[in-house]
Amino acid sequence: MDLYTFQYTRESAWSIDDFPPVDSEQTLLLIFGGHSFMQDDAPIQALCSHYPRSKIMGCSTAGEIFNHKIYDDTLSVAILHFKHTPLAFACSQVGENDNVEAVAASLAGRLKRQDLSAVIVFNDGLLINGSAIMRGLAQVLPENIPVTGGMAGDGERFEHTWVLCNGKPRENHIVMLGLYGDALCFQYGSKGGWDIFGPERVVTRSEANVLYALDDKPALSLYKDYLGEMAASLPASGVLYPLLVRDNQQEFVRTIIGVNEADGSLVLAGDIPQNARTRLMHANFDRLVIGASEAAGEIKFDCCQINEQTLALAISCFGRRKVLKDRTEEEVDAIRNVLPGNVKIMGFYSYGEFSPISTGACELHNQTMTITLISERCDP
Repeated sequence: MDLYTFQYTRESAWSIDDFPPVDSEQTLLLIFGGHSFMQDDAPIQALCSHYPRSKIMGCSTAGEIFNHKIYDDTLSVAILHFKHTPLAFACSQVGENDNVEAVAASLAGRLKRQDLSAVIVFNDGLLINGSAIMRGLAQVLPENIPVTGGMAGDGERFEHTWVLCNGKPRENHIVMLGLYGDALCFQYGSKGGWDIFGPERVVTRSEANVLYALDDKPALSLYKDYLGEMAASLPASGVLYPLLVRDNQQEFVRTIIGVNEADGSLVLAGDIPQNARTRLMHANFDRLVIGASEAAGEIKFDCCQINEQTLALAISCFGRRKVLKDRTEEEVDAIRNVLPGNVKIMGFYSYGEFSPISTGACELHNQTMTITLISERCDP
């Protein structure tokens, strides 16, 4: 595999003089950028025009990761030219009356083949329920197929997000990539680093990813009581206090991405089952940085050929950035300290992360650092 990473900034344009001449059916472009590229996508189109045969995917962010630094309103780009790994791309809009689970299952069906090795997914981070996507994929894909990726972000605005479908930034879309064959090395790790506090409460009314009541009290009202003065900046302040959810002996985290003052509900990045039990969470700097290091430590290096042509796709939750603030780059440094020094790191801050869990199933995570290591064996 040939790997190239570079970026675009408003001040300096592209960081390379010429785009790599590697257009092919087995070339993947990963592009992560700021919200503004929805309105001004000229740089994206200039790049995509050089790769008419390649697979192109990416999304808007709550911050772009490039090498060991964090940027805003830039484009972070990775081009992966596979030698022995076929690729297939699928994307679809999710209409207002469409069933997200069914749309995701249909996309997965277009990717499913006997030699499928892994899937990467990005979606609109505000308008599409990430849990429903994972349920749709689970209907079609074997449990041993790893799925990683994330939900597009929009910084603290929580107004509009986009994904790249056919090279164009689009709202309300899901995009997926299938990677095939035995040559692919696709390893992953995911960790949090948050602490629980406050009393446990029961979800007494919910529907999919909308939480209406806890202990028969309006969820938004209870949540505002905890936030105090910070409640005025919801939903952005909500990422500082996610919910730990316990349901049928499973634990997962959910982030607030929207509020409804009219009915007192909270909109979450993924499903929250009725009768589940929840507690609030908070974090400190050191725990989050340690969590990032542990995510990198979960990756199995022994089955991969690690060299300068290896990509570490890092997708971290926007809530972590809100907590870490000026120290955010420390969690990227923590990853670099664990991964081999020649691995290239790029990615973005998201509104939700996709990664397998210990049971093997792939799930939506919130408030985690998720790392996907992508390389190719020389002799498949």
